[in-house]
Amino acid sequence: MSHTALILWFLLQFVTSFFATAFFAIIFNAPRKLLIPSGLVGAVGWIVYYVLNTYDVSAVTASFAGSLCLGVMAHLMSRYYRQPVIIFYVAGIIPLVPGGLAYDATKNLVISDYSTALQNGIQVTLISGAIAFGLIVAEMIFHSFFRARKYIRRR
Repeated sequence: MSHTALILWFLLQFVTSFFATAFFAIIFNAPRKLLIPSGLVGAVGWIVYYVLNTYDVSAVTASFAGSLCLGVMAHLMSRYYRQPVIIFYVAGIIPLVPGGLAYDATKNLVISDYSTALQNGIQVTLISGAIAFGLIVAEMIFHSFFRARKYIRRR
């Protein structure tokens, strides 16, 4: 793929994940003024995941990096708009959730292909854990930063 085509493909991925996240924010009744920021949070998380996954980083590592960026963006948006961070987390996490792989695991379990179902199930569990861990690390970074900032201001 040429350089220009690759950039256009990444741009298309960014735009579609932006709209997917924004539409899920509508479904989850996010305030109207937060639809665009929610879309940006989800799109940034997805594009980090997609770029890393495109360049042969494992899906688990790419999911961790995507959710870490998503978590940092969600905290930044939360501070900027003075809204709860969960508004940005819930809608933004949608593109990263391994729903298709979970469906495949369940389908293989139903058709008695247990080895494939087990492989897919373990992969879903690892990806989901990486997403959760990325959000926790982002939470810890912000908690530590603001705690240190508060400590420095007291001095």
